[in-house]
Amino acid sequence: MPPPFKPKRSVFPERGFTVDRRKALIAAAVCWAGFAAIVWLVSADRTGAFDEMGLMAFRRAEDMAFRGHDDLVEAIRDTTALGGVLLRNLFALAAVVALLFLSLRREAVLFALTVMTGWLANTGLKQFVGRDRPEIVPHLMEAGGESFPSGHSFNAAVVYIAMAIAFAAMSRRHSVRYLLIATAMVLSALVAWSRVLLGGHFPSDVVAGWLGGAGWAFLAAALLYRPAKAAAESEAAEKLDPTQQAHTGHRAARP
Repeated sequence: MPPPFKPKRSVFPERGFTVDRRKALIAAAVCWAGFAAIVWLVSADRTGAFDEMGLMAFRRAEDMAFRGHDDLVEAIRDTTALGGVLLRNLFALAAVVALLFLSLRREAVLFALTVMTGWLANTGLKQFVGRDRPEIVPHLMEAGGESFPSGHSFNAAVVYIAMAIAFAAMSRRHSVRYLLIATAMVLSALVAWSRVLLGGHFPSDVVAGWLGGAGWAFLAAALLYRPAKAAAESEAAEKLDPTQQAHTGHRAARP
C-alpha cells in the first residue's frame, strides 16, 4: 500500500515592505498641484478650447455621432464600468480580503482607509466646485450629478493605485513595485478618459479627477501609514483576522 499523500505547504515570499513615504508625499504634491491648477483654469473659464477639442476628437462634425465601430463603444463602456460604484467596490472588497489572507493586515487596513476617505474627499470636492455636465455632444451613457471633478476618475485612481501600493508590499524589488503602480495609473487613466469618450465629462473634469484621486492615494499612503499600522496591530484587528481565526481553530481541533 503506497504511503499517504502529504499535502504541500504553501510558502509565501518574504513580504511586508513599506512604501517610501517621502516619495509618496512628493508624488502627492505633484498631483495636487496639477489638480489646483485645473481648478483655477476651470474657475477662470479658461478650459473651453481644450474641453471642446477633447469631446469632439472622436465625434463626426456633421451629426456628433461617435467616430468608431459599435464594438469600440461597448469596450469603452466596459472600461468606464471599472470606475463605477459596483465593480470598483467589489474589487476593493476582494483586495481587502486577499490582503488579509496573505497576512498583509497593515496593508489591508491602509487600503480600506484610503478608499473610504477618498470617497469622502471626492464628495466634498464636487460640492465645493460644482459644474454642469457637458452638452456639446450626445451622451453615450447615462450620467448624473455634478461634473467636476469626475467621480469615476477620482475614485478609480484612488482604488487602483492604492491597491497597487498595497500589493507592492509583497516584493522587495523596486522595479516590481514601480511596475504595479504604473500599471494601476495607466488603468485608472483609461477609465478617466472613457468618461470623455462617452460624452459625460469635460476633459478638464477627468484630468482633475484623476490627479486628485492619484494624489489622494499617494497622500494616504504616507499620512495614514502609522494609524493603519497601529490599527492592524490592535487586539480587535487580530480577532477579526481570518488567518488568525483559522490558526486558532486548527489548534483547537488537535487532540
